[in-house]
Amino acid sequence: MEGVRILDKDKKFMQRALNLAEKARGMTSPNPMVGAVIVKNGKVISEDYHKKAGEPHAEALAILKSGEKAKGSTLYVTLEPCCHLDKKTPPCTRAIINSGIKKVFIAMKDPNPKVSGKGIEELRKHEIEVVSGIFEDKAKKLNEAYIKYITTRTPFVTLKTAMTLDGKIATPEGQSKWITGEKARRIVHRMRSSVDAILTAVGTVKADNPELTVRMGQGSKVKGQGIKNPKRIVIDPNLEIPLDYKIFNVPPETIVVTKMGQGSRGKGQELIDKGVKIIEYDDERVDLKWLMKRLGETGITSVMIEGGSSLNAYALQDGIVDKVVFFIAPRIIGGKDSIPAIGGKTFRRLENAFRVSDTKIKRVGDDLMVEGYLNLSA
Repeated sequence: MEGVRILDKDKKFMQRALNLAEKARGMTSPNPMVGAVIVKNGKVISEDYHKKAGEPHAEALAILKSGEKAKGSTLYVTLEPCCHLDKKTPPCTRAIINSGIKKVFIAMKDPNPKVSGKGIEELRKHEIEVVSGIFEDKAKKLNEAYIKYITTRTPFVTLKTAMTLDGKIATPEGQSKWITGEKARRIVHRMRSSVDAILTAVGTVKADNPELTVRMGQGSKVKGQGIKNPKRIVIDPNLEIPLDYKIFNVPPETIVVTKMGQGSRGKGQELIDKGVKIIEYDDERVDLKWLMKRLGETGITSVMIEGGSSLNAYALQDGIVDKVVFFIAPRIIGGKDSIPAIGGKTFRRLENAFRVSDTKIKRVGDDLMVEGYLNLSA
């Protein structure tokens, strides 16, 4: 944006576009969340947002609403308009050019190699003024999962855990319900609705027999959209989870990650007959980086880990975690045999500890919510 003066009104309209995009959180995968606002003579004449993959994009929807009024207007859009034909919907650059829009403010370039910079270039070729970079950081955070997936073809991974002040997630006997309060649990359900899949392990499922679904109350909506349940991925090396457990009998889809050969006989075949998908690995322990690549190949763009002490440790050890969200309850369990949030047989010295950056702390009822991003190179 060097040399371009950004006015307060431009920031206001771009923030409005970002707020629109946010309404579709969890609903657009593998596409990004995008909002668009069309302004003429200082007034909004139309606005919309992308609601679901395969459906019209935000710019196209806003242009359709504005009709002839779009001529000579300004468009505020949270992501660089697409310009390629390799998708179900027409290129948005073509719609913008044909509409008569004269100026376009873009929050961020599209990291998709098929678009990156090309959409902006096409608009400028048709004498449309383009300003890019307004609220870029906000736009990138909004679509952090999309950015990770489109550039690496692996999902964005969030490690979520709830623990006491002394870092425990359960008593020695495994008692863990409920460490945090209802407000924190409601946030967790919203988090579930925003991701493509939840990753857990056999121990957690056997202990709690959870559904791992989104429960927000009858008729509830998340960010203006209907509730979406993520896929469930369970690491169960020896297929120990009973067939009558909820994850095998309650929608949505469940994927079981197990040792090689388990899926082709006995219980494995029974699971397949129930509609469960099987991913097999050929090693003593599943390599979580390998698993993330496999999940990315199936179109899963975001994963939230809801596991126990061991899975949390392996996820950090294998370097798959992008973001952490810790809910801390004002309780103290104590005891050296109580289960810590991060277990494992190894540890890092203080100078080599995993570093969390861009941390934010929020009070949620009586609990604290701490979130940040992992610097795995530290």
